[in-house]
Amino acid sequence: MPELPEVETVRAGLAEYLTGAKVTSVEVLDIRSLKRHQPGVQDFVNVMTGATLKHFSRRGKFLWIPLDKGGLAMVGHLGMSGQMLVREAGSEPDKLTRVVLHTETPSGKKLELRFVDQRIFGSLAIDDLVLIDHDEHLPTSVTHIARDPLDPNFDESATIQKLRSRKTGIKKVLLDQGVLSGVGNIYADETLWRAKLHYDQPANTISVPKAKELMAHVREILAAAVKVGGTSFDEQYKNVNGQSGYFEVSLNAYGMTGRPCARCGSAIVRENWMNRGSHFCPKCQKRSVS
Repeated sequence: MPELPEVETVRAGLAEYLTGAKVTSVEVLDIRSLKRHQPGVQDFVNVMTGATLKHFSRRGKFLWIPLDKGGLAMVGHLGMSGQMLVREAGSEPDKLTRVVLHTETPSGKKLELRFVDQRIFGSLAIDDLVLIDHDEHLPTSVTHIARDPLDPNFDESATIQKLRSRKTGIKKVLLDQGVLSGVGNIYADETLWRAKLHYDQPANTISVPKAKELMAHVREILAAAVKVGGTSFDEQYKNVNGQSGYFEVSLNAYGMTGRPCARCGSAIVRENWMNRGSHFCPKCQKRSVS
């Protein structure tokens, strides 16, 4: 599933090509991709047609596009396999395209924003924008999501305090989007490897200095992944031009089962955890006894 670096790569690409573009028409090729838009398909088409895409925003893994219509935004959930591709009008169709926004940019160029989704776990929807702190507007469906470590207003001290109040394993806390957002399975494994922490180490047993180190690693890893366009293991994650991300060449834990740890040479292990897997070094990342 796309995490912060992948979603930020998509957001930046959309912003480059479509900021200020006007939606001239909408094609809905599969109504399942509008399942989260409760008023229905025709309402989505009516709202989006003629709307201007003001700018492109993100919090954690959530992406939205504020419109010039009455405090509304189009929210994009990429799910497991959702892609937002920008194509020139009339270009060759992309397989599994579910929704197409036909647009005209401020310079008069005609571009298509195509929502492509293999598994149809992702969706598009219109949502109301509400004012929160720092004069920031969020869609109502995103207000429960905490700030991410790359957010200029991210409160590290408050996040560490919340993290250290939890008795559950540290990986579960890192994945809790109400504590901090943007971190998924890949970047959690990578962060814990750098911090030499076992994924099931109770968060409340981690010292403040260690928690600060952990936050530094989270920030470093997310920023590094953004620079190279995120992580792509297959055809499901692409940026707006259909290109893959290249952070996978920098991975030390995730997907490295059986390979030697870059620190000590021990074989990286994968254990089943919460219907997914956790990758770690059994020598470098031992669970401490509190």
